[in-house]
Amino acid sequence: MITRDRRYRESIEKQLMNCPASFPTRLTLEEMKRASLFATAVLLPVLLLTSCSTLANRSNTGVVVTRSAQIRSSTAVVAADLLEVNRGDVVDILDSVDIPDPSDNSRKERWYRVRARDEEKTEGWIEARNIMPDKVLENARKLAEEDKGIQPQATGQLHAGSNLRLTPERSNNENIMMRLDSGSTFEIIGWKRVPIVKGSEPSESDTAPKPGSASAGTNKGAESDEENPEDQETTELWYKVRLSPAISPAPEGWIFGKQVELTVPSDIIYYRTGREFVAWRRLDDDTSDEGSATKTKDVAKESRPGSWVILERSSSKEPHKLDEPDFDRIYVLGYEKHDQDHYTAYRSPDLEGYLPMRVEGRGASKTFTVRVKDESGQMKEMQYSLYRDDHGVMRVTPPGEMRGKRKR
Repeated sequence: MITRDRRYRESIEKQLMNCPASFPTRLTLEEMKRASLFATAVLLPVLLLTSCSTLANRSNTGVVVTRSAQIRSSTAVVAADLLEVNRGDVVDILDSVDIPDPSDNSRKERWYRVRARDEEKTEGWIEARNIMPDKVLENARKLAEEDKGIQPQATGQLHAGSNLRLTPERSNNENIMMRLDSGSTFEIIGWKRVPIVKGSEPSESDTAPKPGSASAGTNKGAESDEENPEDQETTELWYKVRLSPAISPAPEGWIFGKQVELTVPSDIIYYRTGREFVAWRRLDDDTSDEGSATKTKDVAKESRPGSWVILERSSSKEPHKLDEPDFDRIYVLGYEKHDQDHYTAYRSPDLEGYLPMRVEGRGASKTFTVRVKDESGQMKEMQYSLYRDDHGVMRVTPPGEMRGKRKR
């Protein structure tokens, strides 16, 4: 008898490890009677029930990430709409379930049972892709906190809807935070090349539907890729981006590179000479209005004429490598306000440069710093100084040179 009840208590303890959101109260009371010979067996299910309730309500919240969505009476296609929620609204997540996708039975959709913060405390079901759980949001905030000292390196926007992810890889969907709309703008604070996962089909997009769903289906562009030089690529590019609260509650994340269009300011876009612009920063005295991509959709059209430091990269048809430089030339473009014209203040020799770039200083005395690999392969921080000569023309002093020694 003692052995049997001990086994029962052990089974209850095992259930505690996988406690559901709603514990079956009737069954608990019945099992309590069976173990009434021992006071601990009577108390344990009560503790179990209490623990389940605590787990179900312990700060399990989420924020709405779409412009608007409906809380519905069930997960069925014909369910009634109970309440419309909007981007930024906070809901309590009570439960979750994966159900077959009505348009594709080979996939599953994740739904959350939620409680809204309206007066009626409306409870119902909503698709998981419309909600960002608080744990995911906290991870995105930690990522942004780690990078808060990094200046924007460039700006960009999406030319198609894409996923914002916590990490730069798309082998599964568990790192998806939310879906960003086509045209969403952002600051680019870095990028990274990662290996293409072996065995996966090449894809031009990152359109996995939502966390917890099945892997992406057949790529529509696979046939054309076979005849494209890019089919030899072993890496893919990802951008680390900083977003406005109006676009995403997550302040930072990663976006698949092929979905991104760099929004080079119209002030400098026509000065490209066979190399791509990969990063740029204003050098004017007033840099408070840089046309940040997190403030306006049309950032490329908003920039005032001015002076810039630009990082360039040569175009190549060769497959990209993981450790390749971020840029291979520095270009400083000055601006003459009187003539309203640009001029080349500095153009470096070819080099192996790496981000991030940082611009510091005030007024006419500024510096910009980048990382460069020297002839021995060592990485060094290189600081370039800017000043204006007696004629008001911007000059650049590279590391190791004395001010004023460069030829005009």
